[in-house]
Amino acid sequence: MKALTFRGKHRIGYESIPDPEILSPQDVIVRVKVCAICGSDLHVYREHEKGIDQGTAMGHEFSGEIVEVGREVKSLHKGDSVMSPFTTSCGECYYCRIGLTCRCEKGQLFGWVENGKGLQGGQSQYVRVPLAESTLMKIPDGVTPEEALLLGDVFSTGYFSALQAGIRREGTYVVVGCGPVGLMAIIGARDLGAEKIFAVDAVHARREKAREFGAIVVTPEAAHETIRAASNGRGADAVMEAVGHYSAVRTAWELVSPGGTISSVGVCTDPHLAFSPTEAYNKNLTYKIGRCPARRLMDELLPVILEKEYPIGSIFSHHMRLEEGVEGYEIFANKKDNCLKVLLTP
Repeated sequence: MKALTFRGKHRIGYESIPDPEILSPQDVIVRVKVCAICGSDLHVYREHEKGIDQGTAMGHEFSGEIVEVGREVKSLHKGDSVMSPFTTSCGECYYCRIGLTCRCEKGQLFGWVENGKGLQGGQSQYVRVPLAESTLMKIPDGVTPEEALLLGDVFSTGYFSALQAGIRREGTYVVVGCGPVGLMAIIGARDLGAEKIFAVDAVHARREKAREFGAIVVTPEAAHETIRAASNGRGADAVMEAVGHYSAVRTAWELVSPGGTISSVGVCTDPHLAFSPTEAYNKNLTYKIGRCPARRLMDELLPVILEKEYPIGSIFSHHMRLEEGVEGYEIFANKKDNCLKVLLTP
């Protein structure tokens, strides 16, 4: 099969790799209908010196159709249209039982093979899905493959940021970073009842998209004064940080009020926090950070998708074929042509 593969820092290949096979009776094989490039993929693309093996199929955002089923899989069948979270989960361990499916004791991240162990990714024609019955979810009528893909990662992650923020109708809220996850955090905050949501981003096109999604947009330079003015000088009740970078977290700390919350869902590889323990103490800060339990939220958020109130599919600025994916990475990584998110079709 064809796949986009990791070939080293700033190097993605489009090449043939072995077709996936059933390795466990709980596996299924999915033919990928759509896949996407995620901001998390860029951590590997830009920075990764050691870790995943060269030749690993990239990507963890996909939806598709089951074409082969392991003998112990009873609730899924050939021909089923399915969506997947970015990690597998068993549905039975302690973490799955408490709803933290992203920390499943048997869970694996799609698109991460290290020292020969792990899962190939979904930027490919086919993908093996272990623990299929507890990982995959059938796509119901009324949900497009693109919406299903977003539900498995970006939409769930953005909504998770809003949940962590503790949204109240009368509060003042800020989203830092208007990429795909930040835009979904705006939708999450709106859906949870927030009426005053500010969106901060240096890129004009991304601010305009945030405006379309219902936020009050502001440049980073004007953010401090604007948020203070909107909150009687206190600052934001919560800041949803969706970048995963020191400067974004520092901006969140500067904008949040005493007693407020920072909700970080961007994958941050910085060695230290952007604020000190003393600074956190002096603000009575609540800091929430971590991977989204996407599989749990897929069930909970499906009704939001079915209502069609929010045009989440509009975040796909570029639609490309899988064979154009090498160029897609370059466009996405460098924000060429106001690229917001790349959808790939095998």
